[in-house]
Amino acid sequence: MAPLKILLCGDVLGRLNQLFKRVSSVNKAAGPFDALLCVGQFFPDSVEGIEEFNGYIEGRSKIPIPTYFIGDYGAGSPKILSEALKDPSNKGFKMEGLRVCDNLYWLKGSGKFSLHGLSVAYLSGRRTPSGTQFGTYSQDDVDALRALAEDPGTVDIFLTNEWPSGVTNGTTSKALVEISDSSGSDPTVSELVTEIKPRYHVAGTVGVYFDREPYANIDALHATRFLGLAPVGNKDKQKFIHAISPTPASTMSKTELSAKPPNTTLCPYTNVDKASPPDGATKRPGDSTSESQYWRYDVSKKKQKHGDGGGDRLCFKFVSSGSCPRGNQCQFRHDEEASEQYSRGVCFDFLNKGKCEKGPDCNFKHSLQEEGDRSASRAASSNRSKECWFCLSSPNVESHLITSVGEYYYCALAKGPLTPDHVLIMPIEHTPNTLSLPLECEKELERLQSSFKAYFKKQGKEAVFFEWVFKRGSHANLQVVPIPSSRASAVRDIFNLAADKLGFKLTMVKEGRQALRTQFDRSCSLFYVEVPGGDILSHVIEENEKFPAQFGREVLAGLLNIADRADWRNCKVGKEEETKMVERFKNGFQEYDPNQ
Repeated sequence: MAPLKILLCGDVLGRLNQLFKRVSSVNKAAGPFDALLCVGQFFPDSVEGIEEFNGYIEGRSKIPIPTYFIGDYGAGSPKILSEALKDPSNKGFKMEGLRVCDNLYWLKGSGKFSLHGLSVAYLSGRRTPSGTQFGTYSQDDVDALRALAEDPGTVDIFLTNEWPSGVTNGTTSKALVEISDSSGSDPTVSELVTEIKPRYHVAGTVGVYFDREPYANIDALHATRFLGLAPVGNKDKQKFIHAISPTPASTMSKTELSAKPPNTTLCPYTNVDKASPPDGATKRPGDSTSESQYWRYDVSKKKQKHGDGGGDRLCFKFVSSGSCPRGNQCQFRHDEEASEQYSRGVCFDFLNKGKCEKGPDCNFKHSLQEEGDRSASRAASSNRSKECWFCLSSPNVESHLITSVGEYYYCALAKGPLTPDHVLIMPIEHTPNTLSLPLECEKELERLQSSFKAYFKKQGKEAVFFEWVFKRGSHANLQVVPIPSSRASAVRDIFNLAADKLGFKLTMVKEGRQALRTQFDRSCSLFYVEVPGGDILSHVIEENEKFPAQFGREVLAGLLNIADRADWRNCKVGKEEETKMVERFKNGFQEYDPNQ
């Protein structure tokens, strides 16, 4: 496989002709490049530049390679971006970018996505008090990145428009002696980069090129390299485009990842002033005492350990790890009870804001978790059920997808199914996995699996079962995907091949689920797949390992030659069509259903 090649660019300022002429030249000489990532202001400085910009938007001029931008401000940006938001293809949760035109993608708000195996995180817009729809980031965007920072795995590239405050601390470079650190820099970015710990951090807006010496991260093996890029067509002829060829961290060994150049410095952000909310920033519900009922977890009334921040926002570092290197200088609250709730698997966004916008994509719990006697446990379970997308007692459950209900398990067609008869087997009890349930539950599950195997076999198909067990997960689901019998012998090989490409090995569990249940450690995350024939392949996920949550689905999508259906969000249909699919499935499965 050819090494990845990525181009990075500073403020474009709408000068797309000059940019793409240079990109085409570089691509011809040293390419092909896989993508172009742009930081800083992407749109023109004035209305005079809009006509050139619109030439690309309207298709009169072509963009040579996939191009991503986060600088969603400048002349013409509200009109162009508003039109992009209306595009039906941009509906839904799309961290990988909203399509503006062919080969041009807007990274909106904040997020993290995979780009040819590279983990790319971003913060769109700038820190301003204007509160406009475009060109600024919100506190919610910052909070979302803090939550993403806790995900397993290393971020390869972090994109911001503004430089992090303090990035010049500890550098021996003489190139920035006349640059004020307060010009185009942002303390919030400093805080985020210390938590995200990317391998590359790329920013614009300051107007100069700066390739800082790598610096060591606190509590991480790898070093970070900061690149500040100049604007396109700048009068000083400073470098505005830069090429890198990074190996995805997910495929590197610990030895490779921890290698540091001899000029590596200490982290420059240890003594940076902390960010405060922008003047004039719009308050959210819950910012005042009179509206405190909005917060399901009222941090202002809980016991704190450190942190003298004036706001009610929780410190993600403290909540997730129990400590914070900023100590009592941290502007966010250090709440011991919130940290305890997080350790029990409660969603940080739920604790911090009282709600989570990820819906069923969130792997955390959306209710406070109690300890103590059985009655407290039952109360906690009841609260969880009200919030969980998969609990039958929840108002959020999509009951029209349910196909069968037993004593311990129920079955439902998958939302956004890989195939029309893609089924989820879920425990009725709110539990994070199917492996640690009592024996009577396991016997019912075995009957269900046997029924699915028989049902699909009559159709000339074989059933593949897989489960992603996340140690802080919420409600378990064992997925069932039928494949043609002619492809059954390839399942084991394609899963092993996919694992090899991602840098890990699947372990054979010959004795099946019984052995897996015996070996299962609830303190670890786990993926396993039961292949046709009954053998199980499993992989225990290490604490900092980057593991794709949709691994099982993505592998089977490749096996079935339907790669475009690997993401369930691309496969969603309306409720009416879902209801028809359920009825068709129930009619076919009825004679095999052990719950009938």
